[in-house]
Amino acid sequence: MARRQLGVVLALAVVVLLATAAAAQSGNKGPKEDKPKGQKPKLKPIQVVCDLLRVNPLCYQKFDCPASCPQSCYVDCYTCKPVCVCNTPGACGDPRFIGGDGNAFYFHGKKDADFCVVSDRDLHINAHFIGKSGHSGMSRDFTWIQAIAVLFDGHSLYVGARKTGTWDDAVEHLEITLDGEPVHLPDGLQLAADAKWTSSRVPELSVTRTKAANGVLVVLDGKFSVRANAVPITEEDSRVHRYGVTSDDCLAHLELAFKFDTLTDDVHGVFGQTYRSDYVNKFDVRASMPTMGGDASFTTSSLFVADCAVARFGTSRGNDKASVMSELAGVTCASGMDGQGVVCKK
Repeated sequence: MARRQLGVVLALAVVVLLATAAAAQSGNKGPKEDKPKGQKPKLKPIQVVCDLLRVNPLCYQKFDCPASCPQSCYVDCYTCKPVCVCNTPGACGDPRFIGGDGNAFYFHGKKDADFCVVSDRDLHINAHFIGKSGHSGMSRDFTWIQAIAVLFDGHSLYVGARKTGTWDDAVEHLEITLDGEPVHLPDGLQLAADAKWTSSRVPELSVTRTKAANGVLVVLDGKFSVRANAVPITEEDSRVHRYGVTSDDCLAHLELAFKFDTLTDDVHGVFGQTYRSDYVNKFDVRASMPTMGGDASFTTSSLFVADCAVARFGTSRGNDKASVMSELAGVTCASGMDGQGVVCKK
């Protein structure tokens, strides 16, 4: 009887030892690595190609976007290199502009208001700002460009980011209209020739997908092009910068890169004035946030109205007779610029 009890005890001991060993082996797989708090997940870079092969027929290969802008770049066909959208003349974020002179500056405007960013004799571009009230101690709003309206030759083109709560980059959040009528692009295509839409009303106008969703290149031959990406404010961005993003609105907005073929020397607007030959940059480029004021000069009564104080659209001025090629239209900037250390070149 005693031997039987001893056998049972030994058997139980063996079971316990085996279970302990199995648990230890499972634990030896290594501790679960916790992602450092505040660290953003790495995004897989998209691939891009030159979309103007006529400019450089030898630039036909695919490129990965740089690590600094894995989801927002394009190929500069002249240099045959990928370039971050936000490192070229245009506007991104809490609007940080890179001007035609290659210098970066901020223009915060005001939430729920419209401002003229470019105004010339036959081209006018307004931007609609959305935002959140600044936190305690701030004298301004947090703002982003939600949409632009381009006025030209009696037409109006709208490019905007739809309001959404939950962001899915595979879902189209861009909205585009010409003279109030929707522009429909094929869904789910990337870098495909048939992802291009050409207007039957304005044959010089085309819209081409640059990503499967939320990225387009708008071209008006002989006048301008604009790359527009719809992007959200992430929860992490909101936490770090105290933007106060809510679950019903991720503040979808646009990243914009402009190129102008011909502007007059009388061009104006928040961004347009930086292309003038007499433009003088008065910002302290060493400042962490060089900011342009003068909101009243650029305010418009509506997104589709060219009535800002510095409007040039539809007017004829003495120095308009000779249009000047925008020599700085091809400026690209080598760094991600937070107000310091920008290196720009044509």
